[in-house]
Amino acid sequence: MDNQNITRITLASREIVIVGTAHVSRESIELVEKTINAERPDTVCVELCKPRFDALKQQNKWQDTDILRVIKEKRTGALLSQLIMASLQKKIAHKFSITPGEEMIKAIDEAQKLGSELVLADREIRITLLRAWRLMGFCSKIRLITDLVMSLFSEEEITEEEIEKLKRKDVLELALETIGEKLPGLKQTLIDERDLYMAHTIGRAPGSRIVAVVGAGHVPGITKHLGEDIDIERLQIIPPKGILGKAAGWVFSLAIIGIFVAGFLTSGSAASFKMIGWWSAITAFFAGMGALIMLAHPLTIAASAIAAPITTLHPLIAAGWIAGLLEATIRKPQVKDFLALPDDIISIKGFFHNRITRLLLLVAVVNLTTSIGTFLAIPMIMRFL
Repeated sequence: MDNQNITRITLASREIVIVGTAHVSRESIELVEKTINAERPDTVCVELCKPRFDALKQQNKWQDTDILRVIKEKRTGALLSQLIMASLQKKIAHKFSITPGEEMIKAIDEAQKLGSELVLADREIRITLLRAWRLMGFCSKIRLITDLVMSLFSEEEITEEEIEKLKRKDVLELALETIGEKLPGLKQTLIDERDLYMAHTIGRAPGSRIVAVVGAGHVPGITKHLGEDIDIERLQIIPPKGILGKAAGWVFSLAIIGIFVAGFLTSGSAASFKMIGWWSAITAFFAGMGALIMLAHPLTIAASAIAAPITTLHPLIAAGWIAGLLEATIRKPQVKDFLALPDDIISIKGFFHNRITRLLLLVAVVNLTTSIGTFLAIPMIMRFL
């Protein structure tokens, strides 16, 4: 029964069997089924948190998503990133006719058949992503966002050799490697910290015989830390936004307003009005162009342009959010868009065709083009000082 993807550990009087899987490997699905049935464990641990567990068990969960609430709560970036990452995994799974997460579903089903207790061993995905984002530097964030977006346009064929790599690494880590240079800080949060978290959870799972189903890339880390005294509370703390990050928006806004005031004091009201005019024209043009690129409704394009001169001077609002809210109201996503989402995220055409993903892209693109317009407008208004 044992093979290179199964690790046995005796901890006190308990036996822990760790099954290392590829998240899109059919062999892994069969291995999970055979192992659980052969071991008949008291407890089955799976590399899932509650939100991911719900997503796997409730395939129509997307139908209940309140897209307006997502935009209002400023979660469009996080949701878009998750969908892009999911698209990378779906591309691999689609090529090999495998459902992503099927090995975890199999583990859950087999545990229920045997009456084994089920333990969700992984840290909540929201905490993991927020910790990763907050701990990354500005340049790393820009590089990651760029690589994620560029990955949508990649049409490279996925080889059998690449699918085999999934048996040695976590799928998320491998996906990140395919879209750019690996970020050490990102790996620490996405992989190393989760190794610690799962080692803690698995090590304290009830029963004398435990089977843990995890991505193969986590097996060495979990094995290393099993039985250690791990500060689990520390791993669940979401770092607060830095003081500089909180103040940067207000400092920038005050600086631009200060330039307008300086123009008035040094060159008179005519110069000040010209500065405001150029600022409004440039930021409005770029915001409107962003909405136009995404083929938004004419009212959305107009609203983006009108809002941009104001939102660029207020750090708590953004033209992209206004564009997204108006577009979602005018062209509200339908049930069919939610149902088609799993298939549409596989291709760039699908991303643009589906109202949900196009809405998320609209917010991101309008915010991006407005930012470009903002930085181009600064030297223009400085000429009047």
